[in-house]
Amino acid sequence: MITDGGDADSGKMNEIALRGPRAGLIDRRSFLVGSALSLGALGLAGCGTVDGMSLAEAKKLYGPLPDEKFPIPGVDVSKVNPKYYRRTVRYDTKEEAGTIIVDPGNYYVYRVEGEGSATRYGANVGRAGFLWSGDAYVGRKSEWATWTPPKEMIQRQPEAAKYARGMPGGLDNPLGARTLHLYQNGAYTLYTIYATSDPESIGSGVTSGCVGLLSQDMIDLYARTPVKTKVVVLPA
Repeated sequence: MITDGGDADSGKMNEIALRGPRAGLIDRRSFLVGSALSLGALGLAGCGTVDGMSLAEAKKLYGPLPDEKFPIPGVDVSKVNPKYYRRTVRYDTKEEAGTIIVDPGNYYVYRVEGEGSATRYGANVGRAGFLWSGDAYVGRKSEWATWTPPKEMIQRQPEAAKYARGMPGGLDNPLGARTLHLYQNGAYTLYTIYATSDPESIGSGVTSGCVGLLSQDMIDLYARTPVKTKVVVLPA
């Protein structure tokens, strides 16, 4: 496990904006969605069973993580379509167990478990014009990575210049609690699978090509994903 000291991942992430009432902090949602926000998350009602999982079970699965370096609050699961909750599903593939498969057309990330099953996570993906597909692999892993905006972003948004030397890890850092950095042929692609604290982004195309999972899901995937793991990104 590597804790980044400086990273230019944001070259493939989306625009950022500063919080109004919390000056000096990145607004993660604004960072992700820019002016292209179009969310379709469905709310939950009552306390019955929803799509095979009760609301109580969902709240437990996505509960707070107080022991993290930066304690992570629980997810407001009412802002997540239940079909995007983490679960084990039937998934037939020729890929080996452990492989990560990104399905941007359906907003899912799968970890192949073998014997026709996979762990499925809801995700946000690249917005129109930023989708990509192909094979990659996890070249390195980061916990609470430093985020550095590229020069192009600083030109568009001068307020980001204060982070030109890097924004330390934390709850407001766009890369979140865990990051898998994707490589091809020994070169860093600038694309990542990262942790998001914005439940309303799940099931949407909002990034510049990176793939976001809820922090609780990303921590689960990260813990079971070694460096060199194959990643397959399907066509949308």
